[in-house]
Amino acid sequence: MSSSTTIRLAEPSDAAAIAAILLPTIREGATYALDADMSEADALAYWLAPDKDTFVLEEDGAIVGTYYLRTNQLGGGRHVCNCGYMTSLKATGRGIARRMCEHSQEVARSKGYRAMQFNFVVSANERAVKLWQALGFEIVGRLPLAFLHPTRGYVDALTMFKTL
Repeated sequence: MSSSTTIRLAEPSDAAAIAAILLPTIREGATYALDADMSEADALAYWLAPDKDTFVLEEDGAIVGTYYLRTNQLGGGRHVCNCGYMTSLKATGRGIARRMCEHSQEVARSKGYRAMQFNFVVSANERAVKLWQALGFEIVGRLPLAFLHPTRGYVDALTMFKTL
């Protein structure tokens, strides 16, 4: 990864760059349980919702990754956070998702969260599953055939958890 890499809170002026990351991943339909034909406005409304802190990762001034952090549950579950991560297709395999996940854990700890949970990790997304495991997340649940993958058919979804 470039030495001029920064992660910061997303700003309204970042919407087009964020949409350019979100839409190809959503259209592919292989990793997120979102409608593949979701409009750009709906995708941005989902990613930038008021209940989320949304961040962008810039590399040499260009946004190449984005993630959100939010409380996973209310009440007695509010000490556990949840995140979603997307990387630009042209930046895949360069450590950007790893850096965003590490950053999200730092932010989560600073906000007082005691754990992080990924509710619905598509099992066919082997790179992500391996990365999350390498970063200390454990598979704590399996939802058999819960996701319809566009090329593999029905595959399991995983719940992954890490104590912070």
